[in-house]
Amino acid sequence: MTSPSLFRDRILPILTVVFAILVIWHIFVVYLNAPFVRDQAARANETISFSQLVERTFAQDRPVLPAPHQIAIELWDTTVNKAITSKRSLVYHAGVTLSATLLGFLIGTALGILLAVSIVHNRAIDRSLMPWVIASQTIPIIAIAPMVIVVLNAIGISGILPKALISTYLSFFPIVVGMVKGLRSPDTLLLDLMHTYNASPSQTFWKLRWPASMPYLFTSLKVAIAISLLGAIVAELPTGAIAGLGARLLSGSYYGQTIQIWAALFMAAGLAAVLVSLVGFAHTRVLKRMGAKP
Repeated sequence: MTSPSLFRDRILPILTVVFAILVIWHIFVVYLNAPFVRDQAARANETISFSQLVERTFAQDRPVLPAPHQIAIELWDTTVNKAITSKRSLVYHAGVTLSATLLGFLIGTALGILLAVSIVHNRAIDRSLMPWVIASQTIPIIAIAPMVIVVLNAIGISGILPKALISTYLSFFPIVVGMVKGLRSPDTLLLDLMHTYNASPSQTFWKLRWPASMPYLFTSLKVAIAISLLGAIVAELPTGAIAGLGARLLSGSYYGQTIQIWAALFMAAGLAAVLVSLVGFAHTRVLKRMGAKP
């Protein structure tokens, strides 16, 4: 693809959407922050013009909706200008959340694959376990997280593991569903061919079912890694954590620091994008090694 067509077909649509979002965002910054500016002007018996009103809505210390440049300044200050070991560094807090995310993701991946293999190879497990797997996701995570944290703390389990288990709870489901679909994806003719060659169940699994499930697995992993990060953040909220992106959201909420809240949200979004991109990179590499065409 040539450079002009690359810009027209891929870059330009993205820039157009980003521009539209920024325009709408700036409009709402003025709309939502203007009442406070008018109230302050009225208290001071001051008459302000529309241009002054707009200018002040973009410079409030605790705005209802921060302006994009305020969030950018906060992100720069808390990632570049602060030492990584500082409790005010978003990199430090992102690292705390990331550790729970990755541990929960690894446990969820192992559990999901194990359950999927069991469901595919055992009809009784399929009929008895799969409905419970689906039903488990009907419970709101914001309701179950405090109970899990409190129970585990009561038996002496604290630190990263309780948060990781919340991530596991969220991440294993898409992996189970995706792997069951992938392991059952080989055509009946191929399964009959393996039976004709007198292949054992393990040979059929490793040479046919497992390779066929790889696209489904990595698609599920992309969903799982993002939702695992969400689980780690949610797990930090009911515990009054002092470190992690959830802790930054809590402290920002307590003290009305909306700019801090939005900066933490953007950091979480950026971290999720990086994690999903890494899984996507692994997806491409693995399928390429298996001989898949780009």
